[in-house]
Amino acid sequence: MRYAAILNRDGGTLRTMDLDAFCTRAAAIFAGHGHEFSCRIVAGPEIADALEAVVKDDNVDVFLAGGGDGTISAAAAIAFSSGKPLAVLPAGTMNMFARALGLPLDLEMALEALAGGAVGQVDIATANERPFVYQFGVGLHARLVRIRETMTYSSRIGKIFASVRAVGSTVARPPNFAVEIHCGGSIDKRRASGIAVSNNLLAEGHLPHADGLKDGVLGVYVAAAMNTWALVKLAFDVLRGHWRASPMVSEKVSNEVRLLFPRQRGSAKAVIDGELMKLPPEVILKLHHKALRVILPKPETAAGPGRVAKF
Repeated sequence: MRYAAILNRDGGTLRTMDLDAFCTRAAAIFAGHGHEFSCRIVAGPEIADALEAVVKDDNVDVFLAGGGDGTISAAAAIAFSSGKPLAVLPAGTMNMFARALGLPLDLEMALEALAGGAVGQVDIATANERPFVYQFGVGLHARLVRIRETMTYSSRIGKIFASVRAVGSTVARPPNFAVEIHCGGSIDKRRASGIAVSNNLLAEGHLPHADGLKDGVLGVYVAAAMNTWALVKLAFDVLRGHWRASPMVSEKVSNEVRLLFPRQRGSAKAVIDGELMKLPPEVILKLHHKALRVILPKPETAAGPGRVAKF
């Protein structure tokens, strides 16, 4: 097959790498599996145009996106609308989508897995018709991202430290907001500190991501309105990978959810695949079953325990 890579030189771990050497190595790996491979390195502001252009190129069978989680989410949205298969290079900080796909997180191992992989179909979700591959969040996650974006960092490690500092600030003053949740034929009116709606159910025993993306459901997780000490305990449970048993978290399953925010402030934000967006008063979330074409690794090249996808 003919692969074309778009690498965001300003995103994720790629900002500190010799990308010309990386592209040369990637081309050799794909050639070893019988594929043609081209590579284009672009700046962050150019990434959307570059992805749109490569998808329209009839000489490209599969496009590969490399960068942070925002780059990968944007690429998945383009793949969803175009139908062209996407190969995901896990070069971000958390790489939740890549983990759910079962990809190794080491970049060279990921290239080998993609070059030896095959086209498959996985689920994707939308929030008011905007696609996302991992999660839509309100409250805790959105505040964390908002605080982190006020900080300066120049590497993946720097972003991790900034995230830890943002968690501390969020824990010190947990959000508390009103929400009306329409899910599975029921209506739940309550106050909450956080809501997360995920593409497939989040699994335990590791960072909160799905262990596969073919079940055709949204996971709806609501963190009750809580004080600082309750949030500290919940954060500890999340780090241990055993948050589902927490009495502060409720879980529902559906393929469509409607969220109403009757009294949100004009500055209220949501986060979608790690990127902030303005929070509208109503959000309709839908699951699109097996509507995204991606390159899936063969079982022998997939990630190890805790990150193996169910395909």
